[in-house]
Amino acid sequence: QVQLVESGGGLVQSGGSLRLSCAASGSIFRIGAMGWYRQAPGKQRELVALSLIDGSPVYSPSAKGRFTITRDNAKNAVLLQMNSLEPEDTAVYYCNAVVQAFDQGTTDDYWGQGTQVTISS
Repeated sequence: QVQLVESGGGLVQSGGSLRLSCAASGSIFRIGAMGWYRQAPGKQRELVALSLIDGSPVYSPSAKGRFTITRDNAKNAVLLQMNSLEPEDTAVYYCNAVVQAFDQGTTDDYWGQGTQVTISS
């Protein structure tokens, strides 16, 4: 029904920047919150940043002041600008979206496949 496609991951040095992009496609009636989560080896998946339905941002303490989340409703997309990256930011980053499809009466939680972000010191 719905697919989330992620891009923008890669390898950068400490202090560098990356921009992650996630676009939703398929039989979409409406999208609520969209955001980014990450999971490092041996760690639990954690919230990085969330964009509410009206575009209001919510950040984790580690992301606040360094990362900026925005959304492009015309493209059903959410962007995450990451600055001042540190080795502790190394993880697989997953896009998440709350979506109501045309053939569903309720919303469902969708996940992307994940994109690797590696920060070298």
